[in-house]
Amino acid sequence: MADISLSEAEKRYIVDGVKLGIRVDGRERLDYRQLEIETGLVSTANGSARVRLGCTDVLITVKMEMEPPPPQQPKDGQIHFFVNCSANAAPEFEGRGGEDLATSLSAMLDRLYSSPLSLDTSRLCVVPGKHVKVLYVDVEILECGGNLFDTVSLGVKAALWATRMPRIYITGEDGGELEFMVSDNPQEVDRVDVSNAPILITHLRITENLTVIDPTPEEECCGPVQVVVGVTPKGLITTTQQLGAGTFAPQTLSASLKSAQELGVKIHHQLMQRLQQEESIPNRKTKGFL
Repeated sequence: MADISLSEAEKRYIVDGVKLGIRVDGRERLDYRQLEIETGLVSTANGSARVRLGCTDVLITVKMEMEPPPPQQPKDGQIHFFVNCSANAAPEFEGRGGEDLATSLSAMLDRLYSSPLSLDTSRLCVVPGKHVKVLYVDVEILECGGNLFDTVSLGVKAALWATRMPRIYITGEDGGELEFMVSDNPQEVDRVDVSNAPILITHLRITENLTVIDPTPEEECCGPVQVVVGVTPKGLITTTQQLGAGTFAPQTLSASLKSAQELGVKIHHQLMQRLQQEESIPNRKTKGFL
């Protein structure tokens, strides 16, 4: 993921620190960096969130459109993900590098939210077989400072939590076509149920039998392989994907999956707690993202 040149001595210093239980920035192996979350930054979107984890900075916006459903899913709404890796975020994003990473992130988010256990898309149905709500989730990578998959997943869940969709009423029928009224009352909105929405937990194998979470770019240079795990708030693993050229020993992979389940439950709780606290602030002023 990271395109940083480190000497063998620098790599050995990082790896030896992990073996001793002390990472370069003072964290332990299973510690996250400081997480900053802010929602409601983009007034033209139905929902938005900015998440900063260490030096990784992402902005997510959600827009709702009403469209005909696909024939095979006449009663289900849709959710689509689009990722843009700006060349300003990291030098390696120039050219095909950014496109390949964006494709990988989009595919992982599609897999993460494809299960009906993750997001109940039937609640996005307006008229079965004719009209459903479609959510377009745009992910903008503003800065890449390691652990991009986890940060994006946290931002997507926060943006969906913050999404407010105007309530739609069916007022009648004219010539066989249904007539709709969209409420302009800011209090009459529908929200997305993210109570089961999963997040990603990444374990980087930095040495033979040891992994770290929330790796920095320097640590990503030392680790040949990582496993990305999708975890629900109840600790259910929904998807896994291995990134990089390398292998996990069976016992290391098993320990990583178990750790991801435990950490997933903990991070879900902390994320929702922060979002609820932010929402409860009266007359909250947003900082913006510029």
